[in-house]
Amino acid sequence: MTVPGRVEAAELLLSLDPPAWFLHHARAVAEVAAWLAARTAAGAGATGRRAIDRPLVEAAALLHDADKLLPGGDPAGARPHGEGSAAWLAMRGHPELGPAVAAHPVTRLVDGVAYRRWTSTATSEERIVAYADKRAGQRLEPMAARFGSWARRYPDGWSPAQAAAARRRAEELEADVCRAAGVEPTQVRRLRWTCRALRAARSRA
Repeated sequence: MTVPGRVEAAELLLSLDPPAWFLHHARAVAEVAAWLAARTAAGAGATGRRAIDRPLVEAAALLHDADKLLPGGDPAGARPHGEGSAAWLAMRGHPELGPAVAAHPVTRLVDGVAYRRWTSTATSEERIVAYADKRAGQRLEPMAARFGSWARRYPDGWSPAQAAAARRRAEELEADVCRAAGVEPTQVRRLRWTCRALRAARSRA
């Protein structure tokens, strides 16, 4: 198993012929995740924490929503969101991206038991990808704006109690990831890399 590099991850994404809105989101999540991974890695040596796999974070973040673009009839597309992306990547030789990809959907925050089970074993890579998706729609934005967007797009998706619980767990995730990165949520930025990778991937086509 090998983690795809930046250009290979971009090639995988482009193979799905993503529309512009999808690319904007994938790029935003990947660049927020890359920035957080870099900050976390910088502090890992000083604290004695396990070194973080930055290439895995970047590839998983760029490809986290792959299942949304799968054609009808693709078996991976029949799986729940996130799990479908992981299955699609596994079929292309990248099962190592599966855990970080499968765990990102915001719906995973609704079930308290499942969320606690995940947080008891989740790696730093999984946490960063999941959190980056909570901070990036079409661009980097506060988590409150992201939850507001979900509420407008899916007004009947959750009960008020479920929405409040999901937001509370997202805030726990935010505190955990930002603490590991040594930053406040307002300091989170993007590490610009996806434009160059996509350009290189297109030149290979």
